[in-house]
Formats: sequence, C-alpha cells, structure tokens
Amino acid sequence: MLAVLGATPLSLPIFRKSSLVTYVVQAPCVNCKYGDCVDVCPVECFYEGDTMLYINPDECIDCSACQPVCPVQAIVPGDQAEKEWIQKNKDFAYSEDRRRSSRHDVTHGPDWDEDLAG
Repeated sequence: MLAVLGATPLSLPIFRKSSLVTYVVQAPCVNCKYGDCVDVCPVECFYEGDTMLYINPDECIDCSACQPVCPVQAIVPGDQAEKEWIQKNKDFAYSEDRRRSSRHDVTHGPDWDEDLAG
C-alpha cells in the first residue's frame, strides 16, 4: 500500500506516543500468524517473530484497521490489553528484516487454519 502512495515505511514520520500503546497482539496469535492484519495496515507496522506477529507501538497510528480482520481476535486496543502482552510488543526486537507488508510474506504457524484465513 505504501508503494502506491510513493512512500516507504522508513520515509514516513514516526509519531512516538511516549508510553501509550495503541493496538496489541495477544495470545491467540501465537502459533497461528494469519497475516490478514498485515494486508490492511497502512503504515506497515507489523513484524514477524518466531511464533507470532507484533505491532510496533512507535509506528502504529491507531487506525484500528487490523483489529476487525484478525480471524482469532488476537488484536486489542492497548487499554484493553493484558500487561504481559503490552510488554511483549514493546520489547520485541523490531528490525526491517522482520517487517511484513503482505500476509503472503508471513510464515504461518502450526495452528493456522485455512478455514479461518481471509
């Protein structure tokens, strides 16, 4: 999506929200990694870990596009997230090689279910 706009994730300004966390990926994503959320994110703030996807809290613009498309309801607003998962999302080692811009770039986990996939 950013390519259509003539931008790249690194060319966009980063809006730091201090300690505020917008959306958080929680336990239902573990071992699934559907990636539907990645397709709808306008700022490409999803990153892939070994067992789940993460939202970079320094890049998320709080648009809420990802939440309704998650087939396992793993994404919640920060004020509704469990502290453990807020911390996991904050502490993840975000790097460009882990950034995902399409669900086709995501390696699905062992619990991925084709019937639930978008």
